[in-house]
Amino acid sequence: MLNFSELYPCSNQARMAQLLDGMWKFRFDPEEKGLQEGWQHKLPDPISMPVPASFSDFFTTKEERDFCGDFWYETEVFVPREWEKQELEIRFGSITHRASVYCNGNLTATHEGGFLPVIARVTDHVKFGEVNTFIVKANNELNEESLPCGTTMVLSDGRKLAKPYFDFFNYSGIQRSVWLVSKPVESIEDFSVDYELHGEDAVVHYQIMTNGDHEVSFELFDENKQQVAKSTGTKGSVTVSKAHLWNVGKAYLYRAVMRIWDGETLIDEYSSKIGIRTVKIAGKEIQINGKAVYLKGFGKHEDFEVIGRGFNWGVLKRDFECMKWIGANCFRTSHYPYAEEWYQFADEEGFLIIDEVPAVGMMRSTRNFADAGTGKFTRFFETPTVPNLLKNHLQAVEEMIVRDKKPSQCNCMESV
Repeated sequence: MLNFSELYPCSNQARMAQLLDGMWKFRFDPEEKGLQEGWQHKLPDPISMPVPASFSDFFTTKEERDFCGDFWYETEVFVPREWEKQELEIRFGSITHRASVYCNGNLTATHEGGFLPVIARVTDHVKFGEVNTFIVKANNELNEESLPCGTTMVLSDGRKLAKPYFDFFNYSGIQRSVWLVSKPVESIEDFSVDYELHGEDAVVHYQIMTNGDHEVSFELFDENKQQVAKSTGTKGSVTVSKAHLWNVGKAYLYRAVMRIWDGETLIDEYSSKIGIRTVKIAGKEIQINGKAVYLKGFGKHEDFEVIGRGFNWGVLKRDFECMKWIGANCFRTSHYPYAEEWYQFADEEGFLIIDEVPAVGMMRSTRNFADAGTGKFTRFFETPTVPNLLKNHLQAVEEMIVRDKKPSQCNCMESV
């Protein structure tokens, strides 16, 4: 059983996903008094804040735009009584940089790292058939134990100021979509696929991870919704005759449908688009389906006017159109894992992605790259913070692989 499951939310006959994006209540906590005063139950005198979005660019005063420290979000959600026999999770695409999640005043999850999902299991704390309160206590301070690296200054007036060791703005907040997910107690937790090509045919090897023992089925459908393969068992292989391959600039996506059965009774269902392709490094070549591909593209950033690093479908669409117009076929997620929707759309558009965790700032300089090139040495890796930094780095890599190995998402990864 996984310690965390990062399957992208979906709704079907077995599970439901309710999007919680919109205007949330918000409050800065510069004195860090929120917990002592019980803000985990209700925020006093909050303002409104869009979710998903970075908070900085909504403000004009330096104190608010550059705020560093604790800050809080709150929303209220009605939970249907029909979900009473289900497992419930609240799933944040990311909270930058660390967070504690409360359901009706109860702590349900903590997370370090600002660019991967935060998942809180709330089944035991929700009130079914009633309005429930979800509150997030977040913090955006920088240090040398977390990613990306930096430090936090305390000014003469007591105000904190983030001092990055990296060359991009320290945008913070609930920057990606939030979902309330209802799923069966026995459920599909994760899956993986791999491919072999044999002439015009393809063999799809699959593995489905569940938290129970009931029978599992695997079906594959083409873009015309016609079934092309079927198997049973949590692990197996299916052959697709005359397979349509996913290629750079020419995408083709099948849909994999996984189900758990109790006889003829459906217990759970999850589906995902997959592209049949092989990826191989041969000498200096990156080969897709046995043919070399030349990467053309960008080291991108998610930053955008007003919403900062907040996810937005319109921005995503415009960026892809600009990249296609200029002839790109690949981009690097500078310098952190992007919102999952970027990976899904890249698969639709035939783009490759170089995936990163935010392992930047490991030199006490805002000119990291340039200073490193001149031989500047700050003995960063000789400090006592390194063991905790390594722990957080490895955790981020593991979470990124679990999330982005999904075939409907990314194609290649790197950790630095």
